[in-house]
Amino acid sequence: MRRRDLDSFRKLLTRRLEELMMEAEKTKNTVKETEEPSSDPMDQASDQFETDFLLRLRDRESRLMVKIKEALEKIDNGTFGMCEECGEAIALKRLRARPMATLCIHCKQEQEALEKKGHPERPTEGSTLWTPM
Repeated sequence: MRRRDLDSFRKLLTRRLEELMMEAEKTKNTVKETEEPSSDPMDQASDQFETDFLLRLRDRESRLMVKIKEALEKIDNGTFGMCEECGEAIALKRLRARPMATLCIHCKQEQEALEKKGHPERPTEGSTLWTPM
């Protein structure tokens, strides 16, 4: 991959990571503000619902932050854009759509097909994801 593309992905990922960190800080402040319980049970339920929703959202975002950090590490160590299963280059078009992608489109489709069959981590011998133990 060209240096210019790598620099572009680094900037994009860094900017997204910073945005997520700012949102996490906002959530922390919001949760602190709503710690004082209301006397009205309906308000309490509504506040609890909103807090739970925010925390679930931030949990998803924290997992995304981990993936972004891993992608940035891959840029640093020269493995960014390489499929973790087959070792082939991940298409630039796919990386532009999902810069944290770790699988090429073929391996991702294979993985999703296995998940639909109820075997998320158990590829068959005919699968390109299968590796003998």
